[in-house]
Amino acid sequence: MSQMKHRAIGLLRSNHSQKAFDLSRESPQTRDRYGRHRFGQTMLLARRLVEAEVPLVTINWSKLNTDQWDTHAQNYPTLRKKLLPPFDQGFAAFLQDLGERGLLDQTMVICLGEFGRTPKINKNGGRDHWPDCYSVVLAGGGVQRGVVYGASDRQAAYPSSDPVAPWDLAATMYHLMGIEPHTVVHDRLQRPNQLCHGRVLENLLV
Repeated sequence: MSQMKHRAIGLLRSNHSQKAFDLSRESPQTRDRYGRHRFGQTMLLARRLVEAEVPLVTINWSKLNTDQWDTHAQNYPTLRKKLLPPFDQGFAAFLQDLGERGLLDQTMVICLGEFGRTPKINKNGGRDHWPDCYSVVLAGGGVQRGVVYGASDRQAAYPSSDPVAPWDLAATMYHLMGIEPHTVVHDRLQRPNQLCHGRVLENLLV
């Protein structure tokens, strides 16, 4: 653990890393494009980390904002006024910027939550937790553009065609990284473990 900590500290202290984290190197116009809010500036930082060849960048909305997507009450006003405007601005700017810089084709972008929302509105005008049907956005990194994959029933309650499970996304990610998703690895006790039990979503790939 000590060795790992020293490596992590070394990476953060390096001149290359410090430059990547310095948003003041961006023009005011670029910062405005992403939005002068926490999510937008975090997306801008993500683009800088991609440019610095960081292999995995994760952005967690719930760690960034007091306004959460857990809309058990007043779902639609909360989305319209608080959640969607900064998300749309920051996420769109990120994808456009990656594309303009020639980085999108080699960067896989996945935008998702851990579950969906109930298809019915509750008594507080909100939507509760719902694990059976929700949407994911994929872009770049070998994924076709402008494709809608799968469908729900009329109530948006359950998949009606081409359902995708989290392990299918994982298998597709491994595949695009050049890793066979069904590779078996062994732990220190030599117990076999398969990387992933999902299927590669071939119809989504370029």
